[in-house]
Amino acid sequence: EVQLQASGGGLVQPGGSLRLSCAASGFTFNNYILRWIRQVPGKELEWVAGISADGSSPSYADAVKGRFIISRDNAKNMLYLEMNNLKPEDTGVYYCQKPPDKGRGTQVTVSS
Repeated sequence: EVQLQASGGGLVQPGGSLRLSCAASGFTFNNYILRWIRQVPGKELEWVAGISADGSSPSYADAVKGRFIISRDNAKNMLYLEMNNLKPEDTGVYYCQKPPDKGRGTQVTVSS
């Protein structure tokens, strides 16, 4: 059974930073592309960032490019998302995804 558990969310002021983590199990971690997606209030689920199986090729949505960094540790079965210069529009529930599986998310709230 695929299990994906995101953590590290919280309340942060605009301009602040957070680092999300995702612990994965139930599949061969280093064989798969992984993604971060988010559910912003009132909107559809949206893709935030993705990373290749070996970690060499990250990609980002235009809305977060230059502010967020996706990374992975294949030895630890962990996926990360470093989020900098956070904006109120980044508020939402963040999930790590091994398409099509999506685990439990973590709430990020950006507010003064």
